[in-house]
Formats: sequence, structure tokens, C-alpha cells
Amino acid sequence: MRAALWLLGLFAIAAATALFAGNNQGTVTVYWPPWRVDLSLNLVLMLLAGAFMLLHVALRALAALFQLPVQARQWRLQQKERALHAALLDSISQLLAGRFSRSRKAALAALAQERTLDALDAQLPQAQQIKVLSHLLAAESAQSLQDRPARDAHLHLALTESSERGTPAALETREGVQLRAARWALEDRDAPGALARLEELPVGAQRRTFALRLRLKAARLDHRTLEALETARLLAKHRAFSTAAAQSIVRGLASELISDAHDSAQLMSAWAELEQGEREMAEVAVHAAQRMVLLQGDLELARAWLLPVWERMVALPDGLGDALRVKLVRALEAGLDSVDADWLSRIEVAQRNNPRDPNLQYIAGMACMRRQLWGKAQQLLTQAALGLQDADLHRRAWQVLARLAEARDDVEQASVAWKQAAQVDYP
Repeated sequence: MRAALWLLGLFAIAAATALFAGNNQGTVTVYWPPWRVDLSLNLVLMLLAGAFMLLHVALRALAALFQLPVQARQWRLQQKERALHAALLDSISQLLAGRFSRSRKAALAALAQERTLDALDAQLPQAQQIKVLSHLLAAESAQSLQDRPARDAHLHLALTESSERGTPAALETREGVQLRAARWALEDRDAPGALARLEELPVGAQRRTFALRLRLKAARLDHRTLEALETARLLAKHRAFSTAAAQSIVRGLASELISDAHDSAQLMSAWAELEQGEREMAEVAVHAAQRMVLLQGDLELARAWLLPVWERMVALPDGLGDALRVKLVRALEAGLDSVDADWLSRIEVAQRNNPRDPNLQYIAGMACMRRQLWGKAQQLLTQAALGLQDADLHRRAWQVLARLAEARDDVEQASVAWKQAAQVDYP
């Protein structure tokens, strides 16, 4: 359609020109003494148009001639800029491929090209980022080659270059350099150095998922359990881990925080640092109670920590694993001398509601021992000894049965019980 319209337009112009030129009888007389030259008006118009076109072409040719040096310089700069970007891309590719020496060589070549452009007064708009990234790639390669002096030198230059201008791109590049420096310190097992690098970041950058992951690793490496726990909570809120992984990490750190307590006061302080959801974790509560028993602290407080776990075990017999049920029984057994009537009632009700559970039979039998109910204790412990899977509880059940038999002067039964206790093998 456009071609047809152009063709019609050309025909219209040709027709108008023919009508004007065909009937144009005008002449132009040029007096050049002693001559007189008569020219057709159409010829004069054509000569003027031709002269204008010739002058235009001549001027364009002169302009192009004078632009040749400028264009040559631009072409040379363009080739150097392309070489710079090619070297930078080659450095990244070699680094990803694990060829660290080649990567560093390519990064240094990119820096050399940038210095050449700078010497030619051809400052690139992104020159600062190119220099910082080149130094960063060289430092990354040096880190992989275990060349720490070269790494530190390039890191210093990258930080210096990134601090010259406060543009958003420069700030983001500097944050990236600081994060890489923190990771390198972590790879060198320098946890304080990694944490110091992370502290240099702006507040917003410190709360990024990658920065929090580095902080978590550094805090754990430096045995800053509370800081690691707080970081793990933030990562869990950011959904940096799956739900199961987050619970596992938080549970492990909470247990480690409790293990670091060396007296009952420190243990209670550590317990106060935990959030409600962490206190309700069965593994954490049982571990805290066991730690309180080991530190000879307030056993009534330890039982208060165990109460939610006990209620969960009673309500859902399969809700706790066998190993955790055994730990719960051991923690309760350690405080049976000071146990109150409420707890004795809970143990009795739980055993009556689930009479086939050997762990409940064992703890109920031990509770009866404390209350001097010898017959009931013997009955429950005998049943428990036949079903207990934990070697330690199994052996202790037979030992208690042996002592009960000795108290009744039943030498034969005591001998059998002692023999059974001796035959229990630890896994």
C-alpha cells in the first residue's frame, strides 16, 4: 500500500512538473559585456538545482574528510572497550570453570585495558564498577589459589574504588565486595573477621538472607550460640529454610545454648532467652531438665519444664520417639526423691491408661519404690524389664528387682535378677 501511494505521488509530481515546464515560455538573459546570453527559465532552474546538489555533496565530503581522525579514534576506543568487556567475561567464565589462574590473568587484563582507556581520556560511564568487579574477580581467584596476600591487596583496591562515589550502583557493588570478604574470612575459619566484615554493612544489607546465612555460620563457628539462635530465627521468618530444617537448626542451637550453662543460674538465664515455641520443643525441654539434674539445680523447676512434654506424650503415645521417651523417663527418675503428689498422680494415671508401655511401667515402678510400695514396685518393674529396649533402663530395672529380692531374703530370686542385669549389653 505504501509503495502504491509513493508511486501515485511520483506521478503527481511528474505531471505538475510537465504542466509547469511544458508551457513555460520564460527566459533569463545574462549580460556579460560585450555578450548577451539568453537562457531558458527551465534550464536555469535545472542548473541551480544541480549547483545546489553539487555544493551539498562537496560540503558532506569535506565534513567526512575532517571527521576521519575522530572516527579513527572512536574506533580504537571501541576496540579497546570491547577487549575490556571480553576480558571481564572471560574472567567470569574461567572462574566458574575452576580455572582460577586464567581467571585472575583475564581480570588483570581487564584492569590493564581500563587503565589504557583512562590514559586516553575515554572515561567509561561504568568504569568504577568495572574496576571493582575486576579486582573482585582477581581476589576471588586468589582466594581459591590460597594466595592470601594477593587476595587482600585486590580486596583493598576494590573497597577503595567502590568508596569513591556514593551512587546507588557503587554502594551496591561495595556491599557485594564486603559480603565476599566475609565469606572468604569464613572459609579461612576466621569467624571474628567474618562478623566484623558483616558489621561494616548497612543495616538493611545486614538483614539480607545471604548476609544472615553468613552470620549464622560465623556465630556458630565462634561459639556465639545466642547470636546464632537469633539469626536462625530471622532466617526462619524470611523462609530461608524449609520448615523442618528451620526447626532442626533452632532446636539444635537452643540445645547448645542450654549445654553452655555451667550452673543453675546460667541455665535459667538461657531458658529465659528462648521463645515460647522453642521451650515447647520436646527435645529442648528434656535436655534442659537433664541439664538441671546434672547441675543439681531446682528439680521442681525442671519438672515444670517437662510438664508440656509429659502431657503431649500421654495424649499422643506415638507423638514422641523412643529415644526421647527414654530421656524423659530418666529426667523424671532423677527427681523422684522430691516429687510431689501431683506428679505421682500423673505418673499413675498415665501408666493405668497405657498399661503396656514399658517406659511408663518403669517410671511408675520407681515411683512406687520411693513411696515404699514394694509389691506394686516389683510387679511394675518385672513387667517393664521384659519390654524395655533401652539397655540402661533395662539393667537398672533388674538391679532394683535384685535389691527388692534381697530385702525379702529371697536369695534365689535375687541371684536370677543380678544375673539378668549382668547379661544386659549396652548397644
